[in-house]
Amino acid sequence: MVLILVAVIAIWLVVRQVGDNLTLPLVARKCTVQADGRVALDADQMANAATIAAIGAKRGMPERAVVVALATAYQESGLRNLADGDRDSVGLFQQRPSQGWGTPAQIRDPRYAANRFYAALKKVRGWEKMRVTDAAQRVQRSAFPEAYQKWADDSEVLSRALLGDASGAVACTVGRTPAMRGAAAAAQLTRNLVLDWGLKGTDPTDPTGLAVTPGDQRDGWRYAHWLVSHAQDHGVKRVRFGDLEWTARDGSWGRVNGQQNPAGQVVAEVFNEG
Repeated sequence: MVLILVAVIAIWLVVRQVGDNLTLPLVARKCTVQADGRVALDADQMANAATIAAIGAKRGMPERAVVVALATAYQESGLRNLADGDRDSVGLFQQRPSQGWGTPAQIRDPRYAANRFYAALKKVRGWEKMRVTDAAQRVQRSAFPEAYQKWADDSEVLSRALLGDASGAVACTVGRTPAMRGAAAAAQLTRNLVLDWGLKGTDPTDPTGLAVTPGDQRDGWRYAHWLVSHAQDHGVKRVRFGDLEWTARDGSWGRVNGQQNPAGQVVAEVFNEG
C-alpha cells in the first residue's frame, strides 16, 4: 500500500512539473513530419493540417499565415473537425455561427473554415510582424490569448513540409482497410486535390490514381505531401515524385531505381477494388 501511494505521488509530481510539455504515447499517431523538427499526428489530424496549408497557399498567403492558422487549429480543436465545442463553436477553428462565421454546416467544411480564418487574418493590420499567438488572438478573441504560442514550433515544422520546403518529409502508415478503393478513391482524390490546391487540367477519369505536373520542385513536394497526408481517407497506395517513392506498405519514403516520372510528374496510385 505504501509503495502504491509513493508511486501515485511521484506521478503527480512529474505531471505538475512537466505540465503542457508532457507527451502522451503515440499509439494512434500514424503520421510523422520531419522538416527541421519532428511532429507526430494521427491520420485525421494530418489530413486537416494538409488542407489548411493548401488553402493558405491557394489564397496566396505567406507561409507565416499558414503557421498562424495551424497553431490556431491546434489549440482550438487539436486539428480535428469537431461537431461541437464551447457554446455554439464548431469545426477546426471553433468558429461560432452566432458571431457570423457561417452556418454550422459551412463551418464544419474544413475548406470553408480555413478560408474564413485566412480572410479574417488578412484584415488584421500588421499581423505579419506579430507573434503567432498575438496574430491568432486578433482573429479568435480567445479567453486564453497566450495559448496559441505553444503550438508555434510544431506549426512551423508542418508548414515547411506541407508547403514543399522539404523533400519526403511527410510519412504516414495506412491500415489494411483504407476508407476508399478503386475508381471511387481515384475520383475523390482528384476532386479534393483540385478543391484544395485549385489545380486545372487534372484528369479525374483514371481509375488507378492520378498524375499532376507541378510548376517546380517545391510545388511537386506540396502535392506529394498532400497526397500522403490524405492516404488513409482516400485509399492512396503509392506516391512517387522524382526518385523518391512513398508506399502504404512501408509507410515511408525511399529511393527508387530507374527513370523518374515523365515530365517530373507527381504520381499517385490508389488501392484497387479487389
